[in-house]
Amino acid sequence: MDKSKTSNRAKLALGGLGFAVAIFFAVNIFANAALKGQRLDLTEDRLFTLSEGTSQVISSIDEPITVRLYFSKALGEVNPRLQTYFNRIRDLLDQYANISEGKLRFELYNPEPFTEDEDRAVAFGLQGVPINNAGDRGYFGLVTTNSTDDQETIGYLNPRREAFLEYDLTRMIQGLVNPEPKTIGILSGIPINGIPMAQQPRWAIVDQIADFFDVRNIEATETTIPEEVDILLIAHPKQLNELLLYAIDQFVLKGGPALIFNDPNSEVEIAVARGAPDAGVSDLGPLLKAWGVALEAGKVVGDLDTARRVNVRRDGQIAVADYVVWLSLDKRNFNTNDPITSNLNRVNVASAGSLVAADGATTKLTPLITTKVRAARIDAEKVRMNPDVVALFREFKPEGKPLIIAARVQGLTKSAYPDGRPKPDKEKQLESVATHMASAKDPINVIVVSDADLLHDQFWVEQQDLFGQNYQVPFASNADLVLNALENLAGGSTLVGLRSRGETTRPFSMVLRIRQDAELKYRAKEQELVAKLKQVQQEMTQLVSQEENGGEATVTTADRQAIENRRREMISIRRQLRDVQHALREDIDNLDMLLKFLNIVAIPLLLGVATLVLILFRRVRHRVA
Repeated sequence: MDKSKTSNRAKLALGGLGFAVAIFFAVNIFANAALKGQRLDLTEDRLFTLSEGTSQVISSIDEPITVRLYFSKALGEVNPRLQTYFNRIRDLLDQYANISEGKLRFELYNPEPFTEDEDRAVAFGLQGVPINNAGDRGYFGLVTTNSTDDQETIGYLNPRREAFLEYDLTRMIQGLVNPEPKTIGILSGIPINGIPMAQQPRWAIVDQIADFFDVRNIEATETTIPEEVDILLIAHPKQLNELLLYAIDQFVLKGGPALIFNDPNSEVEIAVARGAPDAGVSDLGPLLKAWGVALEAGKVVGDLDTARRVNVRRDGQIAVADYVVWLSLDKRNFNTNDPITSNLNRVNVASAGSLVAADGATTKLTPLITTKVRAARIDAEKVRMNPDVVALFREFKPEGKPLIIAARVQGLTKSAYPDGRPKPDKEKQLESVATHMASAKDPINVIVVSDADLLHDQFWVEQQDLFGQNYQVPFASNADLVLNALENLAGGSTLVGLRSRGETTRPFSMVLRIRQDAELKYRAKEQELVAKLKQVQQEMTQLVSQEENGGEATVTTADRQAIENRRREMISIRRQLRDVQHALREDIDNLDMLLKFLNIVAIPLLLGVATLVLILFRRVRHRVA
């Protein structure tokens, strides 16, 4: 009887196990079919969740779009990081196709050498990368086309732009959906378009703007704003004639959006002007005051919390110091409630100014970028020519309040020219304009930034050459700030939330912090021991050389003892040096051992204990029953 019961229990157990396996496979098959495209994204930056902006762009597709991803498998075998990046791009494009309701078709190609796929990749302009000594090339690029053969291409998908991946992909698709971009009128008092005579190229920021908008340059000598201009970008205005100032005034009052970079100390212009007395100060005439904004004259902003570390020469030596007027602003300084600044990571500025509401302002000044309380205003003359970085830091006295570096200006206001259009010069008699607007009918939309130097490549981007192709690799979000502002002013915020969304490769911040603390603690001792070891080795070499050249007769007992002492000292120093180098890694190794213990022993042990507790609980309950 007992044997029969035992046999039945064994059969039931085996049957239950088989049933559980069947259920497991059935659930997986059902999930793959029914939940295709569904996922749970637990990453900090929501890396695998499409943004609202992408969904809007995809839903606006009104004609079929084909996306072709070219990736050579051999390239992934040579570089596993590229394989990982390819997997992420493929998954992202699968999501694009899933939400497009058939309007976006995703195709994947493996362009092997001497195949038609490789020929098509080359025809599309993709950049081949050498993968072996035989000269074969691998490809990793993207091509999007629409029904009218418009084309957008990324010749090589550089993993260093992973933080901008969704932005780059969505921008390509939007370029096919909306082929007619807005026109940006750029009026600049600094060489933002380069200096052809000096063979200086235009700044990278203009290239970025030109990727999304049509660009129309406006000279300071013009007297009107061209009709095709939709948005004004004014960078460090200088010596503008009254008619052009009036034209800007009317453009804004009639609803034209404007992005203004007004600088109390443009370091770029000072460098170009080579010390001209009026260099560095922006001048927008009466316009800022009319819009309800004031840039504090003769002052630049310093901040201890965001000061950048720079190398300085002092007393003939190179030292590192905090340059309090070169600021590296981060998320703590940005208005997270405004789409322009909500997703920025870092913005670098140089001797920026302080913005305040003008007396009698009728507009609302909404800060976009501010310092924290350990900031102060500094006389611009102290940083205009050959600033003493160390003295600025030593003499710095925080004012205990935040200062505004960038702001949005909105509201109703009046014209800076209440009497109408200024009279032109006698030599330039123009027709009278009867369309003067004395005040705005709708709220104006202006963004003011108190620094123009942030537009320069030096403060936000590196130029890198990869296989003969130039890549711009940003290290700060300065361009994001400009493009976010322009897109927002243009009324299209679809791309605003896509930039700088993070990377799948995350730094080990705890390990980095441990390493930095250990270096501070032990690095000085290590350098001291290395220097001492070199000295002892030199003394040892001299004594040995003396013994070899002079022979046994000239070497005294004291010399031999000195040689022996040096050898012992070298051994002792090497031992100390090994101890110090071991101490540098001790905390990291301890953390590594702890993590291995948790992964290999602790988690399985915890599961085992939980299983035992469950078994005991069931047995006790069974006995009670």
